[in-house]
Amino acid sequence: MKTLSPYIKFTKFRLSFLVVISAISGYLFVGGSSIATLCYLSFGGMLVTAASNGVNQILEKKQDALMHRTQSRPLVTGEISTTRAVLVSIFCLLVGSALLFSINLKSMILGLSAFVSYAFIYTPMKAKSSWSVFVGAFPGAIPPLLGSIAHTNQFGFIPGLLFFIQFMWQFPHFWAIAWVSHEDYQRAGYFLLPTKSGKSKHSAYLISLYSIVLIPISLIPWLLGTTNHFSLIIAGIFGIWFYFLAYRLYISCEDRDAKKLMFASFVYLPLIQFAYVFTKIEPVIQKLMSHGLF
Repeated sequence: MKTLSPYIKFTKFRLSFLVVISAISGYLFVGGSSIATLCYLSFGGMLVTAASNGVNQILEKKQDALMHRTQSRPLVTGEISTTRAVLVSIFCLLVGSALLFSINLKSMILGLSAFVSYAFIYTPMKAKSSWSVFVGAFPGAIPPLLGSIAHTNQFGFIPGLLFFIQFMWQFPHFWAIAWVSHEDYQRAGYFLLPTKSGKSKHSAYLISLYSIVLIPISLIPWLLGTTNHFSLIIAGIFGIWFYFLAYRLYISCEDRDAKKLMFASFVYLPLIQFAYVFTKIEPVIQKLMSHGLF
């Protein structure tokens, strides 16, 4: 386990797992039920995400050494050499892409698009502009879209809607992280909060604004009749709760409230996504039962 530990850190396994959860929710929401496809999607998505995380750390090795939160990363500590890190990233990308291609070509293209935009556009842009958060929101919103395309093999309104919901969620999510780690990011030359004033009332206002906008956006599946009243209740309750935490940050401008919002964002997204799934879960369960899996 000690041998694997540096590689688990290097690929950010926990983050990769969260990405896969979003992809699975998208797959189930559009009616996917193949266990084989779920496996290809899960492992393929996890490996491509691991490659993205790996290249991110390779490119940011010097900056990671300057920040307290990243000084223990294996490339910084020397537990993994740069050469080995490159080889691991290439391996993860090739195997992950092959697994996604086994589903369909569009899935592989989406996976590669997320990898390229995250590793080679978002990552270098972090040191140049706070607009990197906007750029990074695109690859960050691909997982539920990828899950949907894995089943439908075609782009459409519903896959696009799932993409849009996760896209909008990322702004309060990442800005909360940027608030908590603001001083640390500055050590590495990063400025990721939405305004030049930093941890200010204006930045907190924008965070709360995007949080309240999430409420009507999260209700769109219900408004379109694709989910039942259960999703209305769940999305409404958790949307208000999420906004309340953002509003508290606006009032206090304290790190402790930014940290609460940051942790809440990790809970909010999967809850909302699987609220959608469980409002449409009956036909999915019926398909799985027809395959003898329940």
